[in-house]
Amino acid sequence: MAAGGAGARPGNAGERMELRGLHGQVVDRIGESLASGDIGAGEVLRLEDVQARFGVSRTVAREAVRVLESKHVVTSRPRVGITVLPMNAWNLYDPQVIRWRLASPHREAQLRELAELRTAVEPYAAYLAAASAAPEARRELSAHAESMASSAREGSMSEFIAADAAFHRVLLEASGNGMFAQLAVVTEELLVSRGDLALMPHRVDMTAVARHAQVADAVRSGQSDEAAAHLREIITSAHGEVKQIIADEAPTAGMPAPTACAFHS
Repeated sequence: MAAGGAGARPGNAGERMELRGLHGQVVDRIGESLASGDIGAGEVLRLEDVQARFGVSRTVAREAVRVLESKHVVTSRPRVGITVLPMNAWNLYDPQVIRWRLASPHREAQLRELAELRTAVEPYAAYLAAASAAPEARRELSAHAESMASSAREGSMSEFIAADAAFHRVLLEASGNGMFAQLAVVTEELLVSRGDLALMPHRVDMTAVARHAQVADAVRSGQSDEAAAHLREIITSAHGEVKQIIADEAPTAGMPAPTACAFHS
């Protein structure tokens, strides 16, 4: 088990949806339909369709569409309607968009893209952190690695996820590259969603925990090449772990229930 990111959020996807309120639930339902392909690029929706389907006011429907527009998944024009944009126009770094894609039948493509992104960024972030991180950041990395180990031994998955997420957030920030640091929300969403979607093993892989400690040790001692190599192993192992979990599933076991199309059911 290895994925991580900016401070992990407690709770599952349903709880996060509830906290966003009614319009947030509408956004999630439509977004899931878009990510699954039930609503295709180029299709035009009407605000009245959103109101009728979800039994919400025009104000709530309009706010949901505004949120979708902010993520570049739809565009709205007077007398035209709400047009679904192709996926290459979406804000694919948005945590909610990542969640929709991971919950869709196309989740393997999203997992592959995330693994490729992390492989391109995080090892070099570890390299930079080992070269120039502040002493406090080096200490924090070690502390989070220790927390991962203790929570894994105690069998506390929620605490493990929080420590894992914090480890990767600190690492990306310690690189000194502000753009790397902002990718922490991406790795966080990957980790949280893996838990929500049963894409983590029942028992923590202690080898992966040890690799985090090795990264922390290498960063603390200024060994850039070693830090990068251990981080690369973490990402490769995590992606392989998820692929194996998916391969071990029966055709329908463990998969999220197909998303009911918000407008075409």
